[in-house]
Amino acid sequence: MIGLLIGLPLLGAATLLLGGRRTDKWGHLLATALSGSSFLYGLKLFNDMLALPTEERAMHQKLFSWIHVGGFNVDAGLLLDQLSICFVLLITGVGTLIHIYSISYMSHDHDRRRFFAYLNLFISAMLLLVLGDSYLNLYVGWEGVGLASYLLIGFWNQKPAYATAAKKAFVMNRIGDMGLSFAIMISFVTFGAISFDQIKEAAPQASTAALTAIGIMLLVAATGKSAQFPLQAWLGDAMAGPTPVSALIHAATMVTAGVYLITRSNFIFDLAPNAQTAVAVVGAITLLFGALVGTAKDDIKKALAASTMSQIGYMILGAGLGPAGYAFAIMHLLTHGFFKAGMFLGAGSVMHGMNDEVNMRKFGALRKFMPITAITFGLGYLAIIGVPPFAGFYSKDKLIEVALNAGGAKGYLLGGAALLGAAITAFYMSRVVILTFYSNKRWDDNAHPHESPILMWLPMAILAIGSVASGYLFTKGDALQNWLEPVVASHGEGEHAELLPPTTVSVLALTLVAIGVAIAILKYRAESNPNTPENVSIFTRIARKDLMQDAFNEAVFMRPGQALTNSLVAIDESIIDGAVSGVGSAAVGSGQLLRKLQTGFVRSYAALMLVGIALLLLAIWVVTQ
Repeated sequence: MIGLLIGLPLLGAATLLLGGRRTDKWGHLLATALSGSSFLYGLKLFNDMLALPTEERAMHQKLFSWIHVGGFNVDAGLLLDQLSICFVLLITGVGTLIHIYSISYMSHDHDRRRFFAYLNLFISAMLLLVLGDSYLNLYVGWEGVGLASYLLIGFWNQKPAYATAAKKAFVMNRIGDMGLSFAIMISFVTFGAISFDQIKEAAPQASTAALTAIGIMLLVAATGKSAQFPLQAWLGDAMAGPTPVSALIHAATMVTAGVYLITRSNFIFDLAPNAQTAVAVVGAITLLFGALVGTAKDDIKKALAASTMSQIGYMILGAGLGPAGYAFAIMHLLTHGFFKAGMFLGAGSVMHGMNDEVNMRKFGALRKFMPITAITFGLGYLAIIGVPPFAGFYSKDKLIEVALNAGGAKGYLLGGAALLGAAITAFYMSRVVILTFYSNKRWDDNAHPHESPILMWLPMAILAIGSVASGYLFTKGDALQNWLEPVVASHGEGEHAELLPPTTVSVLALTLVAIGVAIAILKYRAESNPNTPENVSIFTRIARKDLMQDAFNEAVFMRPGQALTNSLVAIDESIIDGAVSGVGSAAVGSGQLLRKLQTGFVRSYAALMLVGIALLLLAIWVVTQ
């Protein structure tokens, strides 16, 4: 019963939303229990899969017959295989920890019950996304995730800025969602089918043009949901939602949906090299874009959001490198779920102890007052910058290695971008840690920093353990590569000759990381200014404005779109509606003229008759002459 994974959190969402205020006292406990139950059931299914031969591990379940039109049949079906189970455990495991964290974090919110309902709804939709056995079933979960994220980002919608942020995220995601809908349409026209198994079987016989078109549309979808270039502008604004939302949606689950979509569609991209290259290029651009934005952010949540954008870029880059990179992209996705979720929760813990302050320049020396938060956040920091033996070292190092081995100029450019991103990541994440937990005290006297309660720091501690150990466990004996091989092809297939030996790549990456850390220490270790410096370079000002992404979108898309819309409205009103209105006006005017002839006097009508007869006789005479 694979559907039970989805049904348990969906039941929680339905109960809390339909039960209303009657569930306020225990709704959060029910939601947490059902999310945890889904995780435990996922563990059982994972254990069942381990006991089966490799070729028999994929499990299918038909829920009901959905669409039957002629020879086209689509069932509402689920697929649990080696790839989807990784996401199931990540979504439900990290999701449950965030539920536990939220019990305390949202304890004073009068709408806590509704918040937990949305969390359950999100987890249910995300599970449907990764368990659907066709693009259409995936699309239902895809849209459900979009709805749930809109509700969670705009949870405090009484604040106009938060409502605007939710709307921005929704609209930009809908632009990306159009890509998925077009991909489904092209798949149907090309293959007459939309299920993964059928398309995988038929793909080798399809034209490269059709496969490339499908791949590009899938990439458009991924850029929207995973906040990749050029649809990345919504992610920073989405930090308006409560911190647990940032941890759940923007660290561990929703933003990884694009990576899942591309990896699941490996049978498309492996046969469409141009689309595959486009995926890698988008990933490389985004990892640098996010890293540069992160260097200038003083808002701790927005700095972490920029980091998420960058790290997802690494995953997209890996997925764009084909069979050599799929497994490592998924590995980085899983390790990132641990350390980034833990860091977001750590940021929430800092905010909890600092009267909801988010400006890192008003922190400093907090390690003395929040030791558990500082330690757990620090372990996540060591993981994300790639220090061995922490999780990020194993996954990011492999991605850099695969990028360098892509061959030719492609390898130099993509590998160089990955290495540069590692150095910048080390700098801005060190900046976050130093400004928050070290350097000098910079907060106001009315702030009273303190450690968070156990329900908040316990999930952080568990995620910190994952930040330390998960990378080693995934790479020991090529465990994750071998596990995913039946889904994403052989990890040795398609590899080029080594540009640099693995040891050399590791030393080079660690050297760049050390340089980034050293620069951050020298620049911020003695920071005492609680205000954001104004006398900064043009590059810093541009980075503070997210590399002008909003200005670009407004100039290139919004204003021309508004002008086009206004022009179309004017054409509609003046020409189309004008023509219709003109016919009506002409009819009314003619009627008014004719009405003047109706005087009601017999003599007038007799005179008109005489005039008409005279004109008729005159016409006859003219014709007959």
